[in-house]
Amino acid sequence: MTKVKIADLVLRDAHQSLLATRMLTSDMLPIAPKLDKVGYWALESWGGATFDTCIRYLNEDPWDRIRQLKAAIPNTPMMMLLRGQNALGYRHYADDVILKFVERAAFHGIDIFRIFDALNDPRNIECAVRAVKKAKKHAQAAISYATTPFHTIDVFVNIAKEYKNLGVDSICIKDMAGLLRPYDAYELTTKLKQKVGLPVHIHSHATPGMSVATLVKAVEAGADILDTAISSLAMGTSHSPTETMVAIFQGTPYDTGLDIKLLAEISEYFREIKKKYKSFESSFTGADPRILIAQIPGGMLSNMESQLKEFKASDKLDAVLAEIPLVQKDFGYIPLVTPTSQIVGVQAVFNILYGRYNQISKEAKDLLVGNYGKTPAPPNQDLVQKVLKEMNMTKAIIERPADRIPNEINKIENDLKQLLGLESVSIEDVLTYAMFPQIAPKFFKTRSNGPVKMEAPKENINTIPAKIMEIPQPVAAPAKIVEIPQSAPARNKRSSAKENTDDWVYPI
Repeated sequence: MTKVKIADLVLRDAHQSLLATRMLTSDMLPIAPKLDKVGYWALESWGGATFDTCIRYLNEDPWDRIRQLKAAIPNTPMMMLLRGQNALGYRHYADDVILKFVERAAFHGIDIFRIFDALNDPRNIECAVRAVKKAKKHAQAAISYATTPFHTIDVFVNIAKEYKNLGVDSICIKDMAGLLRPYDAYELTTKLKQKVGLPVHIHSHATPGMSVATLVKAVEAGADILDTAISSLAMGTSHSPTETMVAIFQGTPYDTGLDIKLLAEISEYFREIKKKYKSFESSFTGADPRILIAQIPGGMLSNMESQLKEFKASDKLDAVLAEIPLVQKDFGYIPLVTPTSQIVGVQAVFNILYGRYNQISKEAKDLLVGNYGKTPAPPNQDLVQKVLKEMNMTKAIIERPADRIPNEINKIENDLKQLLGLESVSIEDVLTYAMFPQIAPKFFKTRSNGPVKMEAPKENINTIPAKIMEIPQPVAAPAKIVEIPQSAPARNKRSSAKENTDDWVYPI
């Protein structure tokens, strides 16, 4: 038994889950010295939806964010979430883009790269892992947790073994829906420690209310590192409170050694800062038992409710929820995480509204023919044949999807130069443009204006939304149900917000 280590998600996933990823870097920097004193194993501060939201809504350069945070928090490792061959975008990129992205992220301050693939296809994280190891940084492979008839404890252990063979430094169980039950966590952690032998890191959202117990049982089984969130940005769709977990293990062999008084000071800071983001705050703060019944991420559930409302078909929700496991099975028992949760959710809605597979989204077709990688189990072959015929293909793709993509970074750079009318552009801007070609050009034009400013309301914060003073800039039209958006940020559906944004929720 060893002391458990803590990775705090307050600078990324916590505010992504509860505040629609809207926290400004300027609201993170004042507390940076105290964060650096805590003794965290890591602070997650980048990746996920932060990159997208920075340029889409905050008029912030995400590369500046990580540089500033690393300078202000020099003694604590910085961690990011990387979607394997998707990097931070929503498509597969050529290897040269992934290699360069990791290189620059490491240069600017990322120490730990948490890399995952929605299908748990090792081929889709291999390039990123290789790049991280070349940069002499920590490569953590995250297994997308799923509750399907296919996904047994032994299946997850075998995935971990494949990831270990890639040379990763640790294994993370990425429980994006909070569906990892405490005793399953105990069994899974035990077997991972016995059969894989790498440090085990547990990431479990609090949405259905099991996360604290899940983390405790995982630690009892030998988990080395836990993801938590400082209490003022914990629970709901976020994570277990850091202070709570620290207190639970005090005086035991797992004692974290962290100072609860210092953590309380940090929590109070963010409690005040949170007032600025009242209009973005998730209305969901408790435990949602529907997640336990539907077995899907909370964001996916609220997303489908919104979509059905658009179609004046709210009464079809139960039918859609019943359809999801059928679609998930037909698609090869894929985990429900970005982007597969959107693909399955949309198809389930289509099936109920238009008849089963009478209308199939482009993304679903790509998934079925192998453009996203190898599904955990074979997909429905009758459905695959139907899609192959519609796509004028003779057979599904079996090779690594990125092997079909020629090197592209030079072309992307030249396209950006031509677009901006410049003779040279920074490699960071090239990568930003590669990730989000639709919105990056608008950001480049307004970047010099500086980030947006947000003010806490001067009156009753419980009834008046925060005033948002945004720099005028074009905003992409909201994505609707017909297609999966190619670039859209993670956010929470909130009842009080007036902002015209997309209706997609990315549970990552």
